[in-house]
Amino acid sequence: MSMPMSVPSLLGVFAHPDDEALFSGGVLARHAAAGARTAVVTATWTPDTRRGAELAEALRILGAGEPRMLGYADDRVPHSAPGSPRLCAAPLDEAVGRLVAHIRRFRPRIVITHDAYGGLTGHPDHVHTHRLTTLAVQAAGLERLYPDAGAPWQPSALYLATHPHSALDALGELARAGKGMNTVPDERVTATVDVSPWLERKWAAVLAHRTEVERGAVPGLLAGFPRAVRERILSTEWYIRQDTVSRGSGQTELTV
Repeated sequence: MSMPMSVPSLLGVFAHPDDEALFSGGVLARHAAAGARTAVVTATWTPDTRRGAELAEALRILGAGEPRMLGYADDRVPHSAPGSPRLCAAPLDEAVGRLVAHIRRFRPRIVITHDAYGGLTGHPDHVHTHRLTTLAVQAAGLERLYPDAGAPWQPSALYLATHPHSALDALGELARAGKGMNTVPDERVTATVDVSPWLERKWAAVLAHRTEVERGAVPGLLAGFPRAVRERILSTEWYIRQDTVSRGSGQTELTV
């Protein structure tokens, strides 16, 4: 399918290093290849950790710039951000304010984050990042909220990375590996993106998260699957769109 004349800028907001590649690596690569500004905010870990360095490599592969990190600790890995609170325990207003500053600084037309389930596995950091992002996208456009976080900027749409019930067959290997399967009714999905042309780049970004490959997390599980199974899992990305302004305000659609 041909690209639109103008591809909107795109900011991903995800809980952990590797979420950006697993959930939206194809869309990020596709928008970057079409000349759009793309970036990712990661809620946990810090740049001076191994996983922070791996994130930098993954973003370079996807064309999404340098890491932008909120600096909170992973719910299950306290040493991910020494001296900082766990993401889920951090003061809500503070965390939203940090994210608003990133949104106003980057000024994206589209923001992407986890769905309300927190994706397939329902990790608490994913769920909390969904909540933070939903609040921050609204707050970013209001001048009286977080006045020290920069000039107001209202993204046009929020897209939630999700999986429909109909994808369960393709995801069967992950289910058999013990991963949760939080899926949504197909009619909730508003954008289905075939990212197979960008699959090689997406997979390279996943593999850049070597810590997760080595410890047998989802990147490691995927690396152990036959190529055909892995490609079936990764070659499509699904999203639920939530408009924040009128659709008549310009091009704010994901390229599908």
